[in-house]
Amino acid sequence: MGIRQEHRARTMQTIQRATLDLIEQRGLEATTVGQIAERAGISERTFFRYCSSKEAAVLPGEQGVRDAMLAANFESGTLREVIAQLLEVCRRCFALEVEHNEFRRISRLLISEPELLSSVAQQERELVEVLRNKLESQLGMQRMQALLAAEIATCSWRVSWQSFAKLEADGSAGDPMAVFEQVVAELRAI
Repeated sequence: MGIRQEHRARTMQTIQRATLDLIEQRGLEATTVGQIAERAGISERTFFRYCSSKEAAVLPGEQGVRDAMLAANFESGTLREVIAQLLEVCRRCFALEVEHNEFRRISRLLISEPELLSSVAQQERELVEVLRNKLESQLGMQRMQALLAAEIATCSWRVSWQSFAKLEADGSAGDPMAVFEQVVAELRAI
């Protein structure tokens, strides 16, 4: 990673931590971008260079998975093979999210701040649409197949997060990657 990318990653982590701290203390509704920027030691303008909203600052993995899926070069194949490729991208993104972001804190906030789920749902709808377009244009998939592949990948990401968040809330959370692998195994069983 170059100096610029390292600086960007550190700044994003600082923004995320400040956002999480404030939302845990005050709640999502009462937290402003100005407060987050002040806590992170940056301007509001800088905040918006990194994040589109306070919800996006809490959930940088959503943008990360979107970026990774759009950057991936998928090989043509059957619907099953394309889904496997998409799930591999999700797996790598999920592992990065667990390693580099405040995974457990985010999981707790997803339970305690239902408004965050609305933001996640909107981001996921957008991801499905752009991913469907990519699969159609890059692989020449039919619209329905591309939509199914995009929905399955996005659903796997969401179910992994939600399952882990529920386990975390119940006090029985273990390894988040094991949760992701269980979701993929359940999907294969279907």
